[in-house]
Amino acid sequence: MTRRLLIGTAAAILAAAGVMPFAGLRQQSRDSFIVSAANAADTAAPIYYQDPDGKPLYSLFPEKTKDGRDYRAVPAGADISFDEPEQPAEMTAADPKPEQKSDRKIRYYRNPMGLPDTSPVPKKDSMGMDYIPVYDGDDSDDGSVKLSPGKIQRSGVKSEPAELRRLRTLVRAPGTIQLDERRVSVIAMRAESFVQKVADVTTGSRVTKGQPLMEIYSPAVSSAAAEYLATITSKTTAGIEPYGRGSRQRLVNLDVPEPVIAEMEKSHTVPITIQWSSPRDGIVLQRNAIDGMRAQPGDILFRIADISLVWATVDVAERDLGGVAVGQGVTVRARSYPGRDFKGRISVIYPQLNKETRTARIRIELANTDLALLPDMYVDAEIDTGNPAPVLSVAESAVLDTGSRQAVLVDKGQGRFEPREVKLGRRGDGYVEIRDGLAEGDAIVTSANFLIDAESNLKAALKGLADGGSAMGGKP
Repeated sequence: MTRRLLIGTAAAILAAAGVMPFAGLRQQSRDSFIVSAANAADTAAPIYYQDPDGKPLYSLFPEKTKDGRDYRAVPAGADISFDEPEQPAEMTAADPKPEQKSDRKIRYYRNPMGLPDTSPVPKKDSMGMDYIPVYDGDDSDDGSVKLSPGKIQRSGVKSEPAELRRLRTLVRAPGTIQLDERRVSVIAMRAESFVQKVADVTTGSRVTKGQPLMEIYSPAVSSAAAEYLATITSKTTAGIEPYGRGSRQRLVNLDVPEPVIAEMEKSHTVPITIQWSSPRDGIVLQRNAIDGMRAQPGDILFRIADISLVWATVDVAERDLGGVAVGQGVTVRARSYPGRDFKGRISVIYPQLNKETRTARIRIELANTDLALLPDMYVDAEIDTGNPAPVLSVAESAVLDTGSRQAVLVDKGQGRFEPREVKLGRRGDGYVEIRDGLAEGDAIVTSANFLIDAESNLKAALKGLADGGSAMGGKP
């Protein structure tokens, strides 16, 4: 009870002596905290300090001008500009043409920091800076885009001149190795025959021209040989001319080798069997002859091919066919020989397109002296479709392609860029041929051109808004 009484008495004394000052102090502290927080929000995280007049003078720390004014704090997120400040509307006495400036009509007001914001009437931005007036004649109506140096630097705009270049395009196509049809021979009987003996030759063996392959007996050949010898040895026919000529031709028609006929003329004897030899150097691709077999007319006993020269037949895509021509150089690489190149040239472009794969077949002749390339081997071809004559070209990255039109941005200098429509040609090595629209030496934007194109579209839209605002009587 006594404790409660003491506490109540103390509370009454404090209330009588200092309740209002204490409450006032608490309210004052609260107001001071709110003001400090507001000030901190206004100056939160400045990234640098700039001259209050907008001049290109900067500082990382708070600073004052010569006349004692504080530098303006630029917070994070504000658009950074390295441009010279715009001249104020109020011209000094030193201005040589003050009347001319004031007489011109103001079209609209633009954001002082270069942001895409305009107003038909004077206004201030979020930092209290006045919008800059844009007068008649300040904006170009030639379709060009003007960017400030600061925006060009931030966007990474780069330009390079349009030059004459030799465009080199490599067309890659898969294919296989094929035999040269002109270098394939077969040995087939033209009359009923019997194989007496086959030489030690098998499929895959390399043979030389004139090398013996087999011995055969043919009743039809023996009969024709006997008739021929009887004719040339008869005293009444006076030798080969003219009666023996028909008998000899019969032996030729039976495909009797010329050396065998010459030996019969020399020895005047008919051999029991006739030796057949290889008609060319090459590889035995097929051997069907067997000792003692009977061969009917037309039966192929040997098939021999010379593979010292082969073909690579490759399939070129339809879209690349326009740059391919007979005589172009080709590099062929076989998957069996990594790192090795086989050089050749296009000899034939087949006049037919595969309707399923949309490819055309190309024939390439290749020297194969070491016989490394074998029939049906997979290969990959690189066709150099470059134009020997240089053409006017620009980087592929410089072309703005909308699908229906192609254009580039011409750097006119002093921050002005002009969109120009062009006609394209062949491509190669990262460049594209310009057939119309440019001249040699024109500076073309090669990077950040999409940003400039977007700026151009935005500029056109803002102009429309500004003109619309003026038409409505200048109301904001």
